[in-house]
Amino acid sequence: MNQRRPRRAAPRPPEGTPAPAELARMARTGLAGAVRVARWADSALGPGSDAATADGKATLSDATAARAAADLGLTTRQIRADWDTARLAGLVEVHGDSARPGWRLRAWDRDDSAVLRGWVALFDAWSLACPEPAGHEPAAVAEVVSAMPQVLSFLQLSAGPVPVEQLLDLLEQRVTELRTERCEVSYAPGVPAPLAAPDDGPADAPLAPLLDWAVRALASVGALTYGDGHATLTPLGNWAVWVKLEQICVAAQSPAGNIEQSAEDMLRGCAQLRPNAARAEYRAWLAARPVGGAVGQLIEAARGEDALLRGLAFEALRVVGAPAEPDVRAVVEEPALRPYALLWLAEHDGVDPEDAHEVLTREEATWLWVDTAAAVADHGETEMLVRHLEAAVQPTVPALLEEVRAVGHPRTVQVLVALAAAHPDPALAKAVRRAAFQVHTGG
Repeated sequence: MNQRRPRRAAPRPPEGTPAPAELARMARTGLAGAVRVARWADSALGPGSDAATADGKATLSDATAARAAADLGLTTRQIRADWDTARLAGLVEVHGDSARPGWRLRAWDRDDSAVLRGWVALFDAWSLACPEPAGHEPAAVAEVVSAMPQVLSFLQLSAGPVPVEQLLDLLEQRVTELRTERCEVSYAPGVPAPLAAPDDGPADAPLAPLLDWAVRALASVGALTYGDGHATLTPLGNWAVWVKLEQICVAAQSPAGNIEQSAEDMLRGCAQLRPNAARAEYRAWLAARPVGGAVGQLIEAARGEDALLRGLAFEALRVVGAPAEPDVRAVVEEPALRPYALLWLAEHDGVDPEDAHEVLTREEATWLWVDTAAAVADHGETEMLVRHLEAAVQPTVPALLEEVRAVGHPRTVQVLVALAAAHPDPALAKAVRRAAFQVHTGG
């Protein structure tokens, strides 16, 4: 008898956590300056304007910063700080040599979840928000960044002000653990291992300045308050740490057990799941991987010959959301992925999913119909293939057959043969079979 493994309970939100609407209000307040400069850039640096960044790297030139400061009544230092915050929060997106408003800016006033995701993106980038102190080895800085999640978890459990000395003790313990985990040299019994490998820099380098930097950086993004030798998580910081803990629990309890599989195998494992169950599986699989690598694996799976995996891969990319946009946009010119990518981008831009198909040309819609039919023919039931006729944009079967023959999908013959074999109308089946023969022979 198979026994279901007990699932780990996700952590509960901390007591007293404000409602999402209140959290979103706090995030909007904290990011008001970044939103202001992003909206200014949208109008002043948008397509057709004569203003642009001088260095071609989508960073504000001195002239542009001065212009923004004059227009908004701020100092150039404030403008640059707000611009950096806007980029880290996804309010401004950099694409090659240009910057444009991110999707979060478009949804800022109407979508609380977009606001909170923007704030969490800033929270995740806390180490970029403030320059690190000079004179420290890069390895030591990286160790502190890696150790801070444990420090933040301790702050959340403490549910109040914590002396910095206590945080420093915890940080030193965690850094020692990280150094020990990296050390792969065997030592004789009784001989202690060094705290760091020789190329890691001085093992006894003081961590207090780096802790001070980390806490101030986290305070600058609104995750905590810092003063009088104590640090305290803000309501937003408290909630963000809980979100991270919840993601860890989700990753640890992959519903269908596909969390360790490759993207292709995971998608195959989700093929027979209901949509909600499949989305839960996608979330668990994604939570266990860096976003960039996971998106790359999904797109590579979509490039394969299995049309079902192509459709499922883009469903998983819908779960990813905004971080997948650059990669999805990059495959728009690939014929096999273009219809899927265009639909994804339309929905991402706020088009109702029921109306998203309107962004496709007739040829693209026909290609997608054939590709979807190939997935049904390979993995579905014959009745589903017959019902798939109703999804075609063409008003009649002869018109559909004519355009299907012209679209050049590599699976056209197999799809038409399968449809002819499945359709109960002998006359229609004969017409479809004749079309398959003509495609096959080049007629």
